[in-house]
Amino acid sequence: MAEFTAAATSTARQVSFDDEPLILVDADDRIVGHRPKAECHTGDGILHRAFSVFLFDSQGRVLLQQRSAEKPLWPLIWSNSCCSHPRRGEVLDQAVRRRLQEELGIRTEATFLYKFEYHARYRDIGSEHELCSVWVARSDDPLVINPTEVADWAWVEPGDVDLRLAREGERHSPWFKMEWPRIRKDHWSVVESLREAKAR
Repeated sequence: MAEFTAAATSTARQVSFDDEPLILVDADDRIVGHRPKAECHTGDGILHRAFSVFLFDSQGRVLLQQRSAEKPLWPLIWSNSCCSHPRRGEVLDQAVRRRLQEELGIRTEATFLYKFEYHARYRDIGSEHELCSVWVARSDDPLVINPTEVADWAWVEPGDVDLRLAREGERHSPWFKMEWPRIRKDHWSVVESLREAKAR
């Protein structure tokens, strides 16, 4: 079952902007230009770099977040712990650390798993067309949630995440539904080793 854990809420602070320059890439992850975030998500979208982070605690639970109602794409939809984009001139691991702190108030290192390209359209509003890097991290530090990004959150047992996606897939973001089964199938040993390493 999901466990909603008390967490501090930070003073509302905007950390994502329509005009921030994202990194356009080709299918081989070669940089081909830069465009404002809003342009990258309009219509069918423009392929750009992105990342998804799955944050685990010492009990093996993963943090899920409900996206803010202010999000133009997939508002109030449940997703993985943290998602965003590196900005122009920013490397991925720096962007991951920045975003974990901005959204969740967490300072921790993350481990890269894999990257994949996907395209998902949200109604007639826009699309995600991303070359997305998937990361895992571990922390037991108290969360400090940024309400401009996160509407709600819960620490969830992995087996319960499996059930949520099987029974209520429509309540979850398309990228999360692609990433979680692949982590469970191909990368679960990394998640377990990360937990064991932190426990020592």
